[in-house]
Amino acid sequence: MMTRLLFSNSLLLFFLLHCSTTTAQSPAAAPAPPGPTNVTKILEKAGQFSVFIRLLKATQEDLTLNGQLNDSNNGITIFAPSDSAFSSLKSGALNSLNDQEKSELVQFHIIPNFLSTSQFQTVSNPLTTQAGTGDRLELNVTTSGNSVNITTGLTNTSTSGTIYTDNQLAIYQVDKVLQPIDIFTPKPPAPAPAPEKAKKSKTAESPTVSKDSSGAVSTFAHYNLILFGIGIATAMFPL
Repeated sequence: MMTRLLFSNSLLLFFLLHCSTTTAQSPAAAPAPPGPTNVTKILEKAGQFSVFIRLLKATQEDLTLNGQLNDSNNGITIFAPSDSAFSSLKSGALNSLNDQEKSELVQFHIIPNFLSTSQFQTVSNPLTTQAGTGDRLELNVTTSGNSVNITTGLTNTSTSGTIYTDNQLAIYQVDKVLQPIDIFTPKPPAPAPAPEKAKKSKTAESPTVSKDSSGAVSTFAHYNLILFGIGIATAMFPL
């Protein structure tokens, strides 16, 4: 009986030791790989950016951004206006924009490379945005401590906080919508087309009678008049 008990305990001990060794040798589970960067999800998590998120989706700029972030090493910097920033716009200003202007407005808030707060101190003005460059799309920045001051010619504001940064994507909150001159001021009128050259009308040349021929005509008419007078006199006074 004692022998059987010792044998059973030995088997149990061997089994436990084998399980412990196997467990110790098994590799630890790798952490799940992070999903692709999604700008709208980051903004949704931060809150108070519903209008900007709606614009990103309506113009499909969110898809462009996510593609750039996952397929490029340049990074992206976004100045995200809060909902209160859009509320401070002139009434009806946003609804009056057409689809192209809405896309340009969103793109004007996006810099096509990553900029940390310290890098703003050394960038060259004006910054190039996704909307392009030119006098009507200028965006200039200056720094004051950790704050970045932004001017567009129509808007003067500063970043009020960092929403997200990971050395590839930086999103900074701004409390005013960055208004480009190209959208929110009347465009200069197009130059008037050059007037067409007036077609020269050909003036009809009136026939001219030379001095000699006019004299001959006059003499001939005078001679006929004399003959006519003689004819009348002959008829009245026959010989």
